[in-house]
Parts: sequence; structure tokens; C-alpha cells
Amino acid sequence: LVEDRQMGMFTSDNTDRVQRQKDAPIYVVIGNPPYNAGQVNENDNNKNRKYPAIDKRVEETYSRDSKATLRNALADPYVKAFRMASDRVLSRGEGVVCFVTNNGFLDGIAFDGMRKHLRKDFDRIWLYDLRGNARTSGELRRKEKGNVFNDAIRVGVAITMMERQRAHEGSGATLHLQRLGDYLESWQKQQAVIESVDFSEMSMTSIDPEDNDGWLGIEMADDWDEMIPLGSKDDEGNASTALFVDISNGVKTNRDSWAYNFNRGVLSEKMELMANTYNAHVYRYQSERPKDIDSFVDNDETKIKWSGDLKDHLVRVRFAEYCTTKVRSSLYRPYSKQYLYFDAVLNNRRYRFPRIFPLPETENLVVCLSAIGQSKPFHALAVDVIPDLHLTGDSQCFPLYTYDEDGTNRKDNITDWGLGQFQSHYKDTSITKMDIFHYVYGILHDPAYRTKYAANLKRELPRIPFAESFSKVAETGKRLMDIHVHYEDQPEFQLTELWSLPKGYVHPYGLEVTSVDQVPERDRFRVTKMKRDKKDPTRVIVNDFLTLTGIPANVDEYKLGNRSALDWIIDQYQVSTDKRSGITNDPNREDDPTYIVRLIKKVVTVSVETVGLVYLLHSNRCLLTK
Repeated sequence: LVEDRQMGMFTSDNTDRVQRQKDAPIYVVIGNPPYNAGQVNENDNNKNRKYPAIDKRVEETYSRDSKATLRNALADPYVKAFRMASDRVLSRGEGVVCFVTNNGFLDGIAFDGMRKHLRKDFDRIWLYDLRGNARTSGELRRKEKGNVFNDAIRVGVAITMMERQRAHEGSGATLHLQRLGDYLESWQKQQAVIESVDFSEMSMTSIDPEDNDGWLGIEMADDWDEMIPLGSKDDEGNASTALFVDISNGVKTNRDSWAYNFNRGVLSEKMELMANTYNAHVYRYQSERPKDIDSFVDNDETKIKWSGDLKDHLVRVRFAEYCTTKVRSSLYRPYSKQYLYFDAVLNNRRYRFPRIFPLPETENLVVCLSAIGQSKPFHALAVDVIPDLHLTGDSQCFPLYTYDEDGTNRKDNITDWGLGQFQSHYKDTSITKMDIFHYVYGILHDPAYRTKYAANLKRELPRIPFAESFSKVAETGKRLMDIHVHYEDQPEFQLTELWSLPKGYVHPYGLEVTSVDQVPERDRFRVTKMKRDKKDPTRVIVNDFLTLTGIPANVDEYKLGNRSALDWIIDQYQVSTDKRSGITNDPNREDDPTYIVRLIKKVVTVSVETVGLVYLLHSNRCLLTK
């Protein structure tokens, strides 16, 4: 209805009907627009239809006035529906819009510009947050509980009614909010909606219309702006008043099942196949020059995994090069190393990592943080290899050094300005940039810091306070970084190994087996679907032969997001086969069958010591400033 003309396939009767609708004096728009930002898999060749006119309106209003770095959420059709309906009502000078939609726009980072325009365009807005977001976890997931649509969708739901008066002054809409309570089942939410027949009779909370952080009453810490910015996205690469010069997202492949694998040989074989398949497309494209690239490509996902950027490379006739030196060590998830094929064409985005780890032998340290806008609790992890984008949840990465892409010209990434701030505050010129790097890591693990600034950390890059004792924080941060980066070198925690011989076990060579000791080592320790014992979380069932017991209760206190470090290991170290490509990712090592079991014990050691060090930070009251 917003586009200038209808598609040619429609009949003249339909076109006339659309024109009559566009000319009609409509003052009320009601709807339940779809919620899907885009196709998940490029090989499906099933993109959302483009709407140039409404996309342009979203871009020049909601997107342009957003301070968010990532604004992909604004591509969701329900956002376009808000823009279309608002324009329709505005064109008449008055009216009402009422939608049932995803509730993400109520406080999502990317929707700050959208909230700004809705406040400006309307006089009164009623918000009924039905919650039910299944994409959360832990205690938050339990609070969100059921979805009003009987869990048929995974996103939270909100009813929004907006009124535009003829005598609109533009001073900002009056906002009224009601949120359903915690732990409600689907049927309870449905009943609540049935009983809420009149918004004017509902007990709604008034919201300050000047609130730019969200419409859910989130409180920000008052002293946030007084602290030192860790980095600046606006001044990236030329930071003058921030602690770090360069920051980067982790690597985004858009084809993880292809570009990552525990087995170097499997990764090399599959990526060479994909590079050859892609290059064959480039040769064919040069001769045929098709207009429709989506129809031109072969969507067989056993040969290639397409993404929008890879199709762009194809159109630009850019070839891929397979080279064994591009197989690099990477931390795919916390404490879970895999091999990565690190390539400008076959990765979606490498961001600044060609300058952070330009060569396989490049030495560097990187602090990775959960990104702005994450629903998961804030967390940080130091690495000495290339991290994946989703290592800590759309991770933001702060390297100690940067290099030229040939591996030369190493530069400190902590600014001279930042060094001066610390030396001046503590009146100590012996403080080094490495000391500050450790100090930052300590502060980011302080429970008091994470609690006090939880809301700020969801909306901005961290800021760093001056603690009462620089040395205590720096020393603790250094030890935390050492055990987190070198987790494979830590001592094994003394867990008890319970062995049993499963019924029906047949020796691979047909030998008679009466005890576990007669089972080949690679079978005894082989992991396929490892799991935590639900009835007794102090036990990990490694396989049919082995159960580890004696896991300390405080292990689960060391969390990275909603999972403990141990649960990350259990989640990642499984044999998996990608359904589309058929690629198997097997974490077992033929040359080191006991590796996974030893890793579990080492990560338990890391977890226990981390909990102790974090408690030390808290007990020393490190956030108390002079």
C-alpha cells in the first residue's frame, strides 16, 4: 500500500482496489504484523520481499536517529508496519494505531530511534507487555514463562495502542505501561488479556517521556559518565579519550558448520571443496552474466554454503583461494577450541582480526565482552587466539596489541591518554599498559561492578572506575587472565572416576571382555553425548563406561552468560552432524583419547579458582574509590 505501484502480476481490479484503499480517509490501523527479520539460510533462496519505499522511511527515521551500532532488528516486518501505520495516521492529522507485535522494541538497543519517533508522532501511548520471550534462559526464562500464543512463537509479545490528536503539539507522548507478572503460564496470560477489556481502566504505570533508554523503567547508574570509557565505536581507530584505540567484533563466518571443526583434516577437506565449488561459479558467472544471482547459484549445501556477502563476491568476480596457512586456532565458545578457516572471501566478516592475529604465530591477548544489547548477564573472557563472534554473545573484543596485516609494526592498543589517566590518579609513574590491561580484566569480574552497572553495560561499552587499590585489582586480574587463557595448562581437579562395563559390549577385535581395563582406551574415553546428571549435578556422565563425580557445588558460580564454564564444555564437546551439509564435527582426538576428560578436570580447577578470586575482589571492596 505504500509502494508507488503494484507488481505486474496483479490484475487491474486488484490495482484499483488498492488505489481506493490508499485514497480512503482511514483514521484507525489495527493489525498483528509478522515477526521475522529475514531468512535464516541463504541456500533456502527465500528472502523477504523488498519494500523500497517503506524501507527508505525506516532508514530515514528510526534508523537514522538510532545510536545503536547494530540495527538489523529494524528490518523486521513489524517495524515497517509501525512506520506505515504511523505515516497513514499522520497524513490524516489524527487517528489510532493498535498492534500486537514482538515486544523487543520496548527496550531493545536498536529501537531507540523508533521509540523516539513514536513519542514524537503520537500524543498518548498505551503499552501492555505480555512478555513470554523464550530466547532467554536461566531465572529470566523462568520469569518470562509461557507465551500468550501457547508457545507457538519464541518472542515476547506486546499490545500497543497509540493515539494522535488533531491538536497535536509534538511535545512527546504520554506513556502508560502495564507488564504481566513473573512466572505466568500461557493460559494465565490469555485470561489476563480477556479481562483487560479497557486500557483506560487498567492500572498502568506512567513512564517519563524523556527516557531514552527504554520504556521498561530500567534505572541507569548516576556515576557512569564519570568513569573512563573502555573504547569508543564513534572514534574507533583514533581514540583520544578512551582506554583502547581499536576494538572489534569476533569473527563471523556465516557458515560455522563449514568454517569450524575440531578436526583439522576434516576442515581442510571441506573448505577446499567449498572454495573449488565457489570458484567454478565465478568462472561460469564470467561467461553467462545472469541477472538473477539467486536462481543462478547451485544451492546444494553438501557442496557450498551461500551467504549474501558470498554472492556479492561472486558478482564482483572475486575468487577464493584455498591455503593450508589459513587454518587457524580459534576459541569457538568458552574453553572450546576449534580450527577456523580464516579467509576474507569465505568468512562473512573478519572485522579487525587480520590486524590483531595477522599470522598463525602472532602473539596477542584479547579481552572479549558480551556485546551491547545482550539479554544474557554481562561476562568477559580473555583469549590468545581468534575468537568467534558468538564466543560470549556477539562479543566485543579489546586487544592488547595491533599489527600491520603482514605481522609487523606491533603497536600498543592501550592509549597514552589512558596510561596518563591512571598514572596521574594513582600518582605512580611505574604503572604500565600491561598493568592496566590486567586491572581492566579484574574490574570486569568484580561482582559489585557487574551488579551496580548492569543496566549501563547492556547499553554501552564498559567504563572503568578507579578502585581504592590499583595493585590488588591488577594482581587479581592478572591471575584471572592467566588461568583463563592458559586453561589447558592448569592442574586437573581430583574428581572420582566411576567405571562400569555396559551390557552387550563387544570388543572391536572380537576378544572376550570381562572388565573395563580390557576395553581399548579410545573407546573407554570416547565422548558422543556427554551430559550432567540431572538428579545429581556433582556428576558428569561422560559415556557408558565413565562417570565423573565429586564436582564442587561452587563450580556453577563461574558463569559466562547463562552457562557455567563446565556446562560450556559439556555443551560443545559432543559429536554432531550438520543436517544440511552432512559435515560431522567430532571433538575426540585419535592421538589423545583422554583429552576431553582431562579438560573437564582442568576447567573445574579454573572454575573453582575463578570463584575464589572473584570473591577476593568483592571482599576487598575494590569499587570503593578514594
